Amino acid sequence: MQPYELTASEASALIADRKLSVEELARSTLDYIATREPVIRAWSHLDPDLVLRNARELDKTAPRSPLHGLTFGVKDVIDTLDMPTQHNSPLYVNHRPGQDAACVAVVRHSGALVVGKTDTVEFASGGRRASSRNSHNLAHTPGGSSSGSGAAVGDRQVQLAFGTQTGGSHIRPAAFNGIYGIKPTHGIVSREGAKMYSHTLDTIGWYGRSVADLQLVGGAFRLPGMDGARAPSLRGLRVALCRGPQWEAADAWGQAAFLEAGRRLEAAGATVVEFDLPAPFKGLDAAQQTVMRGEGRAAFLPDYLGRHHLLHQDFRDLVENQRQITPAQLTDAYDLAARCRTEFDTLFAATSGGRGGQFDVLITPPSPGEAPEGLQDTGDPAFNAMWTLLHVPCVGIPVGKSARALPLGVQLVGPRFSDAQLLAIAAACAPAIHAGGRLDPIALA
Repeated sequence: MQPYELTASEASALIADRKLSVEELARSTLDYIATREPVIRAWSHLDPDLVLRNARELDKTAPRSPLHGLTFGVKDVIDTLDMPTQHNSPLYVNHRPGQDAACVAVVRHSGALVVGKTDTVEFASGGRRASSRNSHNLAHTPGGSSSGSGAAVGDRQVQLAFGTQTGGSHIRPAAFNGIYGIKPTHGIVSREGAKMYSHTLDTIGWYGRSVADLQLVGGAFRLPGMDGARAPSLRGLRVALCRGPQWEAADAWGQAAFLEAGRRLEAAGATVVEFDLPAPFKGLDAAQQTVMRGEGRAAFLPDYLGRHHLLHQDFRDLVENQRQITPAQLTDAYDLAARCRTEFDTLFAATSGGRGGQFDVLITPPSPGEAPEGLQDTGDPAFNAMWTLLHVPCVGIPVGKSARALPLGVQLVGPRFSDAQLLAIAAACAPAIHAGGRLDPIALA
């Protein structure tokens, strides 16, 4: 096995024991990227000499944390001091911010090796699409807007990568690329230094190749309860199998992955119950659109006024309020979200971070199913928008593949600020859920 093939957790142990140097991992990673980048196109900026210099510096010190020397990609809407942040926009070509974003600073201070900037949908929201491709089937998108981050981790070019989510930009690519991802509770990770679209929705998340990889990063961010969270037994785990109000939008493969995950957990001893959300939750998808587009007006106003001719029409439309979102509509959307957040937390047991409810975890589809063909359509966020607006943590877990070798997954959801416990539950569920193989939608109908 080559060093680049190691998961973050595996490499972390070897680096800590001085059985693998950071430079060895860096060289292996860069050699592999050199062979794959012409095909996958995950990167918007890569400086191999800088990476090697930083790797050598890291080898001069004792490991600072379990992240020491691990390879990290950074979505190109997140600022980096030593690399441009270009947002895939003609407005920001070769733009050099003055400092690292808060999330980048945390992992750098923890010893992580930032490899480069990953390609993104323009401003992580609209306009130009990334050039990145799905390594499992090159004719298909890796999803968006965290396109390059999902593709890079999915192709084993880096062990970890940052993404962002305002609608479904992080968890959906996790499913499309067959990797693990966490969208934390809103605000639990500082988004200072990342391009703002919606202050109510924007969330920094990260990808890895296992739940243990996600937990390493969670430890660096000091997610509440990380020290005490332990993987529970699957036997008796109370699972809400939630199709959600968008179920009819799922294709046969998406439905098969969801049902198969429930079947596998039940076979492993979990108590799996079909569950429908209360009626008010059906309005959350529309409310998320209202909040996102309503707040987006302010986010893109400076560039609209300053460099209008370079701003994509998608963002001009936002500033000009083409959807005619009113203050009353925004108020109603905020109020609905607030009511539903409180009600959602009551569904979960106190041991899972909830308020005395009957479930330990909720499982729901992370996408309609297969990644769309081509690069323009990065996928429908219909199965993500609600959870982003609810501010709850979500963990994406692979399940298997479709007939076209496209990965399929599910997402685990918990109450607000249950991130550490949700990751512990995910660690218990993943071996059962991620059994791999081709799924059979007919057999599960």
